[in-house]
Amino acid sequence: MTKQIVNGVLVDMNATEQQAYDERMLDNQNKALPRALEILRGRRNSRLQESDWTDLPNAVLTDEKKTEWQTYRTDLRNLTNGLDTVEKVNAVEFPTKPE
Repeated sequence: MTKQIVNGVLVDMNATEQQAYDERMLDNQNKALPRALEILRGRRNSRLQESDWTDLPNAVLTDEKKTEWQTYRTDLRNLTNGLDTVEKVNAVEFPTKPE
């Protein structure tokens, strides 16, 4: 049984309080992964936007640099593939931006 503090005293939750607590915890767990992915996608999308210029036909880049930027952008787009836990999302390392 889970404890709670009531008027400064630690007491056991009754069945109704325990059920409500369990439902809140489950709801938080169910929302954690979508929230983490949303934050990660926002960070990824910012990097994609910052590098959009590299895909323009008039971008002054060598063929080698264009390939580096294309690879970087592909890696960014694939960043969320296979992420099915919050721990995996938190462990993501962004690819290194070409110089």
